[in-house]
Amino acid sequence: MAMEKKKMLFIYNPRAGKARIRSNLLDIIDIFTKAGYEVTAYPTQMKGDGVAAVRERRLGYYDIIVCSGGDGTLDEVVSGMMQCERRIPIGYVPAGSTNDFANSLSIPRDMIRAAEMIIEGKTFDCDIGAFNDDFFVYIAAFGLFTDVSYETRQDIKNVLGHMAYILEGMRRLSSIKSYHMKVESEEVSVEAEFLFGMITNSTSVGGFKRITGKYVQLDDGEFEVVLIKKPANPMELNLVMAALINRRVNTDCMYCFKTSSLKITSGEEVAWTLDGEFGGKHREVDICNLKKALAIRVP
Repeated sequence: MAMEKKKMLFIYNPRAGKARIRSNLLDIIDIFTKAGYEVTAYPTQMKGDGVAAVRERRLGYYDIIVCSGGDGTLDEVVSGMMQCERRIPIGYVPAGSTNDFANSLSIPRDMIRAAEMIIEGKTFDCDIGAFNDDFFVYIAAFGLFTDVSYETRQDIKNVLGHMAYILEGMRRLSSIKSYHMKVESEEVSVEAEFLFGMITNSTSVGGFKRITGKYVQLDDGEFEVVLIKKPANPMELNLVMAALINRRVNTDCMYCFKTSSLKITSGEEVAWTLDGEFGGKHREVDICNLKKALAIRVP
């Protein structure tokens, strides 16, 4: 009697990163099939499809879910998984323009190698962020530059890669908006005017490595937090930009700390981005690190 094949749900975004998946799709499925998997392929059609594809399928039927696309596609699949009672391992074949989370986990950028890694690699238990009633994989952020990712057209992202975010952000420097916020955690309690903030579990943001700090671990139960205060003058703004570009913390213009949870309140609604996608507008957010909540395949 032939052994029953393992089951794989393969969710992919056919438009991500210059539609890279199209020229690799058959080879990727062939790799999974040769490894003994019965593959169910699901191309996403619109925002939210990744969440629905995971949540509405019987996870007891599948042994693994693999997704291919940008960080937004991964975010949807992870969010769908976190809403399920039973969680199974996730594999990731990066096909986006920046792929920050893949870089943090040393997942190959080459799609064929990434598919082979899913078969040959190991499982890593990774932290996941809870954001009010939502989830994020590697970053929750507000303020300067944060709406650039989901407002920059896909064709521009495809041509310019992560430089699209920088170019679009630089165009807006003349109209910087700040937010009066109260930030509370076990480590820090502060109330000030902030123009940018990011809560991360990643070694790379927007294609920039080491911007979140030197000693980042993705399974330690802690976030790396960077909050940038509103500059009082153009000179302070230059200091902020220099600190970001040089990956150096400037304590005169920013707060940087590690924490497992924090609460942020504001007098007005603030737009947030979760893994590069619009995360809604909020006056109050509770963010918590769910330590080792997700099993993901890594080299």
